[in-house]
Amino acid sequence: MTSKPAAAAARATVYGYPRQGQHRELKKAIEGYWKGRVTADALRATAAELRRGNWRQLSGAGIHEVPTGDFSYYDHVLDTTVMVGAIPERHRAAVEADALDGYFAMARGTQDVAPLEMTKWFDTNYHYLVPELGPDMVFTADSAKQVAELKEALTLGLTARPVLVGPVTYLLLAKPAPGVAAGFDPITLLDRLLPVYAEVLADLRAAGAEWVQLDEPALVQDRTPAELNAAERAYRGLGALTDRPRLLVASYFDRLGDALPVLAKAPVDGLALDFTEAAAANLDALAAVGGLPGKRLVAGVVNGRNIWANDLSASLTTLGTLLGLADRVDVAASCSLLHVPLDTAAERDIEPQILRWLAFARQKTAEIVTLAKGLAHGTDAITAELAANRADLASRTNSPISRDPAVRNRAPAVTAADARRCQPYAERAAAQRAHLGLPPLPTTTIGSFPQTGELRAARAHLKAGRIDTADYEERIRTEIQEVISFQEKTGLDVLVHGEPERGDMVQYFAEQLTGCLATQHGWVQSYGTRYVRPPILAGDISRPEPMTVRWTTYAQSLTSRPVKGMLTGPVTMLAWSFVRDDQPIDETARQVALALRDEVNDLEAAGTSVIQVDEPALRETLPMRAADHPAYLAWATEAFRLTTSGVRPDTQIHTHMCYAEFGDIVQAIDDLDADVISLEAARSHMQVARELAGHGYPREAGPGVYDIHSPRVPSAEEAAELLRTALKAIPADRLWVNPDCGLKTRAWPETRSSLENLVTAARTVRAELPTP
Repeated sequence: MTSKPAAAAARATVYGYPRQGQHRELKKAIEGYWKGRVTADALRATAAELRRGNWRQLSGAGIHEVPTGDFSYYDHVLDTTVMVGAIPERHRAAVEADALDGYFAMARGTQDVAPLEMTKWFDTNYHYLVPELGPDMVFTADSAKQVAELKEALTLGLTARPVLVGPVTYLLLAKPAPGVAAGFDPITLLDRLLPVYAEVLADLRAAGAEWVQLDEPALVQDRTPAELNAAERAYRGLGALTDRPRLLVASYFDRLGDALPVLAKAPVDGLALDFTEAAAANLDALAAVGGLPGKRLVAGVVNGRNIWANDLSASLTTLGTLLGLADRVDVAASCSLLHVPLDTAAERDIEPQILRWLAFARQKTAEIVTLAKGLAHGTDAITAELAANRADLASRTNSPISRDPAVRNRAPAVTAADARRCQPYAERAAAQRAHLGLPPLPTTTIGSFPQTGELRAARAHLKAGRIDTADYEERIRTEIQEVISFQEKTGLDVLVHGEPERGDMVQYFAEQLTGCLATQHGWVQSYGTRYVRPPILAGDISRPEPMTVRWTTYAQSLTSRPVKGMLTGPVTMLAWSFVRDDQPIDETARQVALALRDEVNDLEAAGTSVIQVDEPALRETLPMRAADHPAYLAWATEAFRLTTSGVRPDTQIHTHMCYAEFGDIVQAIDDLDADVISLEAARSHMQVARELAGHGYPREAGPGVYDIHSPRVPSAEEAAELLRTALKAIPADRLWVNPDCGLKTRAWPETRSSLENLVTAARTVRAELPTP
């Protein structure tokens, strides 16, 4: 059937684009600047060239309206903090002395000043810097970055739309500044913040902006009547401004729910909605409010968070349904393309036919343009594209890669007993203490040690054939020997082998599991200059042979102290990969859990007494709406227990979580039934320890005393004071001492000093404990 053209020509747009460049030029320039090898002017020139390249690529592909302001040296929420003048007092002197260095000081800290807290951007693996606000905050507008980038795009002759974090989301993401009295809610600052946004909007209009996008993803979460009232007040006020561009309020990651009628009635000029994660709910809600007469609707029908090719026919059907619900309907991805890699064309090791199943940022741009063309001119205008798309989708559906009968027969045989330890925790704890013989406040690390340039070069040389496997493995053995020796001399109680053979905690395992694809250039920003290459879970998952036993066993042979086996858990494997979309995610989780269970059992059989299964993504993957939490947490916690429940009572199971808000999943943490959990806590001043205590968490925990995402070295007394704070919440017989996270991103000098201070702190506080 041939569709009719839309009444008004649909436009193609995106909300944001990958920042790093084809070869991660931005990462290299920023890190070069930190090391003094790149000047500030050279860094700015690299950034400007990357922005221009992105805009030219988008425009050349047919995007009618390019985004500006989404580009960032570190984080767009931190950029917003600068834009509204919410600089923490401890960073003001640095920012005033040098804006760029002060910016990075807020992100990374200095030896003398702690950085802003960092946590996950909603349910993604992107991290943002948390604003710190207090009741005496005075906001001031600084629109220089946003205006300058808009002018750059306009100078190229492009139609450009600045993208800003909206005022409501900004305040909802903020936390009370250190020292602020309990009970302060940053949303109470809205009336002070809105005049600053008004000033920025006026500046952007004066610079030539026709539209400005205000991102409000926090409104797709459950919101109180007071918070919805704040959103109504914010957009009634901003919409009533006379000196402003047209306003597009964007939401994504889920259904807008009760906030939809609030925004639909507001005097703004358009809404952007996600029609991938919550297509049916947003469609129904939009129809229920009578649509958006006289307004623009930007329909996010191309998934901005996963990498599978779009079903163009299905998206056109959705778009056709929307045509009668707004004055005009434009086409976009569901969210910023920041969350996907740049271009499939760079991938040489994936079969061409499989590559056609995938869509990275550039391919998604082409899909958006095709859909806009089809919506504007009818399906006859895109006949060839639709035919090719149907063939690609059918190829994937019929591929044997997607189905492994042995895996599919194993999963249904799992019983509830398979996901439960045979003994209660109290019995396990006694057996583990007798077996391990650890002191009070035992010290350990999270797993990885610094990944030096020599290690990365060795992996690259092996891949390029410049060294053979024997030479590479000798380098790994030497590194493990050095790591074990350092830990013994430093006095750590439970050791790790340092993971020198692993480039990434997810990719390393995915490359050894069936059903997974690895990319060579599929980099995605996690935080700052930290980029990862998420694997692609394309088919049924199994483990053909042991993945970690060899190196863990070797490390244990070098010491009499226990060495932890280190695995990445099933939920994190899914969360930090691009997951197949052709079967329920809980089915994929069970497949991964069974593969990891085999590895846990083999580690134990090889003599490993402590096994850590990391689940940093458990909180991050929590659905945006509370109504969806129970189903998710049920399969997520079951997957962890299925991985870990086949061991003896004297084998100690650890897990680890970092850089998320844990307070609302403490029951789920309890349900994991791990013997020990280590968590990020240094930047949040032991908040998670208090949350565990409030819940009555009955097992052992190690809230971190060393913030590894900053180059600063915490003193022994600083770590000791954090331990004393933790002891107010967690009894000494259940408290561990460890860093916040793995040490892969740190350099050896700071790692040595920090861990020496950590051990000193543990010994100091241990000596202060009452005599039994």
